[in-house]
Amino acid sequence: MTVKRLYERAVAAKFALDPLWHIDDGRALFAGPLHYNAAHAHSIPVYIAGLHGSFGLRISGREWLTCRAAVIPAGKSYELDVGGNPLAVFYLEPNMANADSLLPLIRNTREVQGVLIGTSDALRLVREFYEDPSSAKWAGLALDSVVEFSRRRSTRTLDPRIASVVERMHRCYDDLAPVAQVASSAGLSASRFQHVFTQEVGVPYRRYRSWHRLRAAISDVVAGSNFTTAAHAAGFSDQAHFAHNFRRTFGAPASRSLFKVRV
Repeated sequence: MTVKRLYERAVAAKFALDPLWHIDDGRALFAGPLHYNAAHAHSIPVYIAGLHGSFGLRISGREWLTCRAAVIPAGKSYELDVGGNPLAVFYLEPNMANADSLLPLIRNTREVQGVLIGTSDALRLVREFYEDPSSAKWAGLALDSVVEFSRRRSTRTLDPRIASVVERMHRCYDDLAPVAQVASSAGLSASRFQHVFTQEVGVPYRRYRSWHRLRAAISDVVAGSNFTTAAHAAGFSDQAHFAHNFRRTFGAPASRSLFKVRV
């Protein structure tokens, strides 16, 4: 059976703009035109906002919703139908702050299957990021302010044992040490570590580690590397391995957001 997707077509931009990424320690921001992203789930919480109008969102295979902004927890499966209009996605690592820290970026909220849907309080910032050709020069400082503002309103902090593992992963994303070794460094048994990590971060350890490798590869591509070089540098066996992980994580092929990317 064919599922009818739902989206509200946004007001067209005056001129077409290529996708734009900003990736640094603890956070990443994407802005650009998207079409349909199949069911996928991130390893970190994300904030999503339609830049010129609403977008279609389907959570865990349920009914399609039309919304302007949403906060989606780590591990939650969802689909997007944007109709070729620009969308902003803000990714926040757990060592920076948790999903609660994204809540100040959205208002007039309602909860649907664990996802908060509402209107955007950060629309002007993310729209400027997408439309300003010089945004790469100021995006980092702007995100610093957003994260600090949000972090002060967070209701919980990451377990320090898990925080130390996450911090080390940021520095050594290509470290494939056995889970038992990582657990021992955190003072936990392997089984207890797996449980606490999933509880604190929202996804299992190996899945989060895979996200870090993917994040590193994306950063290299944005900086000018070709897909094969970036994939190998991040620890993927080849470009096909990277492409598979990208599609699983974002619900669409890498070509849609990484070709013709602005830097």
